[in-house]
Amino acid sequence: MNTTLNGHYEDIDQAKNTEEDLLATGLPRESVYVDKENKVIRVMIPSEEEREVREIFDRHRVTY
Repeated sequence: MNTTLNGHYEDIDQAKNTEEDLLATGLPRESVYVDKENKVIRVMIPSEEEREVREIFDRHRVTY
């Protein structure tokens, strides 16, 4: 089952670094969306990958 996680970031550098780490794990680019207007990173993933994404969010101080 798929799930969507939303993380709120403070600045664009934080968003870019988080996005790079997410993509480095092997997530397809179309699964990661940076909403610059609302300062949100949306990640659509299988449920079993949720923990890894939350760890990346925590590492970059992205709140969810």
